[in-house]
Amino acid sequence: MPPLKDLPADSQPREKLLARGAAALSDAELLALLLRTGIQGKGVLQLAQELLGAPTHDAASGKATGGFGGIAGLLAASGDDLKRIKGLGPAKRTELLAVMELARRALAQQLRERAVLDTPEAVRHYLQLHLGAQPHEVFALLLLDSQHRLIVFEELFRGTLTQTAVYPREVVLRALHHGAASVVLAHNHPSGSLEPSRADEALTQTLKSALALIDVRVLDHIIVAPGGALSMAERGLV
Repeated sequence: MPPLKDLPADSQPREKLLARGAAALSDAELLALLLRTGIQGKGVLQLAQELLGAPTHDAASGKATGGFGGIAGLLAASGDDLKRIKGLGPAKRTELLAVMELARRALAQQLRERAVLDTPEAVRHYLQLHLGAQPHEVFALLLLDSQHRLIVFEELFRGTLTQTAVYPREVVLRALHHGAASVVLAHNHPSGSLEPSRADEALTQTLKSALALIDVRVLDHIIVAPGGALSMAERGLV
């Protein structure tokens, strides 16, 4: 892969963006613009492509290797996740983490200004950025006001790769504390499966009943995995 400066002018990401707009660039080209430079023996575009490549795991150590599986996976990565990538020094990691946080805040602002029910895709993207790359299960709440706008996002419980303990009393207390009128439940499946389990269905109904006692409605329960998100409400399970 030749350095960016050696590519034809109409193939260089910066020139392409200025001439045709950001939408004309691929994910790798946009990321290359942010990274600016590669490392010895590896151009910046190649580095960007590897970062967006499929994730793998080292069988011996059990540690993640390879890329992050696309933009969503990269944006959900932690600072420690980025440290394992050769060529991502402190400056590049800091810039990527700043972009990630800006993306989260932009989506949060959108959810505070508009009803969650009007922006289902924004809800999914927001949750993917927060939960998609977590190596363990996390249960979280989107607490909403009477207009279904976001009050706050809270991670409540963390478990193992296979299960998490969720206490209805704590969920009810958080809803009361924030004066929520409704909630969206969310948790992740680090295994990558988006299919709700029987335990997920049972938990949804338990929390729905507990919150109904304080007149708080459960609008949805969203399951997040590295590759996407699923709405249990759309499956008729809420």
